[in-house]
Amino acid sequence: MERIVLFDGECNFCNQSVQFIIERDPKGRFKFASQQSEVGQSFMMKYKIPNEVDSIVLIEGSKSYFQSSAALRISKSLKGFWKVGFALIIVPNKIRDRAYNLIAKNRYKWFGKLEACELPSPEIKKRFL
Repeated sequence: MERIVLFDGECNFCNQSVQFIIERDPKGRFKFASQQSEVGQSFMMKYKIPNEVDSIVLIEGSKSYFQSSAALRISKSLKGFWKVGFALIIVPNKIRDRAYNLIAKNRYKWFGKLEACELPSPEIKKRFL
C-alpha cells in the first residue's frame, strides 16, 4: 500500500518530523512531498483536502488522514516502541486534535521557518516525490 506524507516544507518542526519518520522507517514505506510543491498540491486536490488544513497529511491507499489521525497512523508503521502511540487512537478525535492544533498553530513561533531546504542523500532523495 502506498503511503505518502504531505508536510509543510517551510516549517522546521515539520521537516524534523519527516527526518524522524525516515530514521524509523528503514524499509522506506513512506514517501514524502511538501504541501507547497506541485506534487503536494496535486495530491491535496486529488484527495479533496481543503487548503485551510494546517496539518501533516497522510495518504494511505485511497484514504487521507490529517492532524492527530495522520500522526498516529504514521507512528503505527514506525520501528521501535513508536508503534504503541497508535493506542491513543481510542482517545476521541476532538481531544487529540485540540492538542495537535496547539502545536500546529505555534510551530513557526516555537520552531521557526526554513530559509533553505536541506539537501538529502541520493538514497533519501528517492523517497521525495
